[in-house]
Amino acid sequence: MYLTKTLVTAALFLVLSSCATIVSKTKYPVTIDSYPRDANITITNRRGEQIFTGETPALVRLKSGSGYFRREIYEITISKKGYVSRTVEIRATLNGWYFGNIFYFQTIGFLVVDPATGAMYRINQLDVYEKLEVDSKTKNVTQREPQLHIYDINEIPEAWKSKLVAIQ
Repeated sequence: MYLTKTLVTAALFLVLSSCATIVSKTKYPVTIDSYPRDANITITNRRGEQIFTGETPALVRLKSGSGYFRREIYEITISKKGYVSRTVEIRATLNGWYFGNIFYFQTIGFLVVDPATGAMYRINQLDVYEKLEVDSKTKNVTQREPQLHIYDINEIPEAWKSKLVAIQ
């Protein structure tokens, strides 16, 4: 009886297990930072759903799968007032451990478990760092440098002449 339970348990483990699900993970920690700091972060998934909002620096756990046999694709938008926004795309890629199912003849793991859990994919880009550039439109308006203009008396408008002060 004990031998039968052990054999059945071992058989179920072999049949229902899958290589990528056991060896790897389905959520990956991604660090997001920017210069300047305290920029706004918005992360959307492949369905256009907003899954995270926050400020840099941030650590976000992103799922590698988006359903049965679908890798996840994320768009990370980093923005700050007075700076040009930047968008970075992160795509999950095929996990090498997924092919371990072939060596153990794990058809259920190959066709069902790993694709359903998302373990057949992995996220390789674990760090996102973006340097935001100052928006040239904003720079011209808010950060205008003082300028010196020298005019001849004959070049200035008549309205200015009443405000002129004689220098002795």
